Amino acid sequence: MDTIEWSDFDKVQLRCGTVVRAEAFPEARRPALKVWVDFGPEIGVLKSSAQITEHYAADALVGRQVLAVVNFPEKQVGPFMSQCLVTGLYDEDGAVVLVGPDRAVPDGTRLC
Repeated sequence: MDTIEWSDFDKVQLRCGTVVRAEAFPEARRPALKVWVDFGPEIGVLKSSAQITEHYAADALVGRQVLAVVNFPEKQVGPFMSQCLVTGLYDEDGAVVLVGPDRAVPDGTRLC
């Protein structure tokens, strides 16, 4: 395993935000949802394409807090521009389980 310096990790902006909108993304090559996440007044709402359909329905995501990388460059995913990377972990079947706090924190809070 490669090691990194603290300064490398410090460059990654992992922030918590609340899902304010989610919908199906039928144009995606692999099953995905379009997700809008509010990261508070400093960052605002960013969009993400997330391959999380195994465990999550769009309507059940609204109001849920997630952890995302907010300082990657934007990425075109089909007709959709993804502005952040919502994080997750693979379960034993290879499906993504979202990462988020176990109690509410202010939107925009940075991982420490």
